[in-house]
Amino acid sequence: MLSQKLFEEISAKISETIAASPAKDIEKNVRAMMASTFSKMDLVTREEFDVQQAVLARTREKLAALESRLARLENQVFPDEAAAKAEEQSELGHS
Repeated sequence: MLSQKLFEEISAKISETIAASPAKDIEKNVRAMMASTFSKMDLVTREEFDVQQAVLARTREKLAALESRLARLENQVFPDEAAAKAEEQSELGHS
């Protein structure tokens, strides 16, 4: 019981000393400087990044679908040009 009380008192004294020490002030100042620097860097949160990444993925899917649709429509409207384009791509080794 005595050793537990002594341990708690020592622990409390160490905590008080650290809280009142220059190390605590330095830590606060470093945190403030880092926060200021990060705010100037115009960073985004991970959540905002993930949202934008999902938006980009959906946009790419829509773009691919629109490109495919446009190619089909061009083939219907300009069948001669589509055949020439397909022949040209096969000569170049593209699909």
